[in-house]
Amino acid sequence: MSLILGISAFYHDSSAALIDNGEIIAAVQEERFTRKKHDNSFPVNSIKYCLSQKDISLNEVSEIIFYEKPFLKFERLLETYLAFAPKGFSSFSNSMPAWISEKLFQKKILFEELKSIDSNFNNIKKIKFCNHHMSHAGSAFYPSPFDKSLILTLDGVGEWATSTIGIGENNKIEILEQINFPHSIGLLYSAFTYYLGFKVNSGEYKIMGLAPYGTPKYANLIFNKLIDLKEDGSFRLNMKYFNYATGLTMVNNKFEKLFGKKRRSSEDKSENLLQFHMDIASSIQFVIEQVILKICQYIKKKYKLENLCLAGGVALNCVANGKILKENIFKNIWIQPAAGDAGGSLGAALVFYYNHLRKDRKVSKIDQMKGSYLGPSFTDDVIRKELIECGAVFEKLSEEDLLTKTSKKLSEEKAVGWFQGRMEFGPRALGCRSIIADPRSPNMQKLLNLKVKFRESFRPFAPSILSEKANEYFNINCESPYMLLVSDIQEHLKIPMNEIEQKLFGINKLNIKRSSIPAVTHVDYSARIQTVNKDTNKKFYNLLTKFYELTNCPILVNTSFNVRGEPIVCRPLDAFNCFMGTDLDILIIENYILFKENQNPKLKKDYKNKYNLD
Repeated sequence: MSLILGISAFYHDSSAALIDNGEIIAAVQEERFTRKKHDNSFPVNSIKYCLSQKDISLNEVSEIIFYEKPFLKFERLLETYLAFAPKGFSSFSNSMPAWISEKLFQKKILFEELKSIDSNFNNIKKIKFCNHHMSHAGSAFYPSPFDKSLILTLDGVGEWATSTIGIGENNKIEILEQINFPHSIGLLYSAFTYYLGFKVNSGEYKIMGLAPYGTPKYANLIFNKLIDLKEDGSFRLNMKYFNYATGLTMVNNKFEKLFGKKRRSSEDKSENLLQFHMDIASSIQFVIEQVILKICQYIKKKYKLENLCLAGGVALNCVANGKILKENIFKNIWIQPAAGDAGGSLGAALVFYYNHLRKDRKVSKIDQMKGSYLGPSFTDDVIRKELIECGAVFEKLSEEDLLTKTSKKLSEEKAVGWFQGRMEFGPRALGCRSIIADPRSPNMQKLLNLKVKFRESFRPFAPSILSEKANEYFNINCESPYMLLVSDIQEHLKIPMNEIEQKLFGINKLNIKRSSIPAVTHVDYSARIQTVNKDTNKKFYNLLTKFYELTNCPILVNTSFNVRGEPIVCRPLDAFNCFMGTDLDILIIENYILFKENQNPKLKKDYKNKYNLD
């Protein structure tokens, strides 16, 4: 038995993962337990959960692998300061005490944190470190269904690297090329996230959602002034416009002057999004897509491999992923569902097992992620106990009755909290901790955004579709189980815009009914698709089937079960709290069903103001 524990911590999205002889046993983010979005603290709860899945102590774990190398990160900090000195001294001096007192002694800190979980843990030599981008590469390649593949990792920054190109073959990964800090398309995208008033390392996906409301009229300006992109996809940023290498902000005054407007103050409700902001979002999204396509075209031509694996935070840009697919650069693409730093814990463990220990790797047509359903599940007794303690009014149905009643209520435009089985690993709800609804409803997108999620009205929702029906509704010819590919809807579903509608700009486009499935059709006729397979999530597949039989529509709206700023629900208690703090109509936990009108109105919660904006 070779049990390896992977840990990601101290930056954002802390997590833990456990593998047993290469099999992924468990993986989970700390935020789900602490209820603190993007929690970066040491993942105490996540580690305890992982150990519980094999009923073992820390001393029974073979190795413990941290997802990056602190000394290399410190080297980058020092060299960056020297390169830019004397600029940035205040930022440098602010960070030094923490580095000198804590981060340079990370092994000792990790050992002490682990001992706080298990006082009997006694072997500091078990703690090892994996390079950050190698952790990403491992998370992308080793669970993939490929024996050999190109691996592209793109994020803000690890130790030094911001982008790497590697090849995985059998059990070995080799990194062949890389681009180093401060040149980073992840940080470029985050700079625009900051400029548009959204939160860095959290709000990047809002840029992606906002982009279709604008036109990329500033793309040439970005290419001319901010990024020098070569034919091989390599790039350099013009650092005179950015502040992130040495300062406490992402961009400077020169950046603001370049675009002619001050930074939008952080989501100030009195300051609405203007057409300018939408055009900026469209422009940076277009630029990022062009960079990624250039890299992909270059590596395909140079290395002549048919498969591509993707990880790193930029790999969560499902619009860009969809463009790679649309261009037919590679025969097959596989993207790690926990592509950001959370996935680093899993990647670090897998890299040690395969790349370091040289263990045999078995490859199958289905990937090794188990649908990404790698988090906690709850027994019938625990669910009943938590619901009773909450004061909930509920009943338990047979599975057949539950699916029949739920599909009927969904067809009546009820919004349903759907809580089943093991929680998803990564940022997407995939049918186990989801809010689901009828995609045919023209009002559902706005209703879910404003009354359930408490978030910006422009944000699109994803369709979950029976996998065998996907090509009938969307221009996609492959599986998309992790909601990481965007594709256009098929022509026969589209509703053409009239002359007046075609003249509308920006957010005014939102209220136009664009297709026969308007709740999951974005303003550019695209959708972020999840294909649902009966072998991976049987109950969700069966619900979709029931809904299809009732409505002739094999699709449901699927968004994560949380409100804006809140982590996805983990326990039944979290689900009930969210249910009572929003305008959700029905809550379903396993085979238990709760109707809002039956609940004690005194249990209603002020959920809108409970969590900070993300």
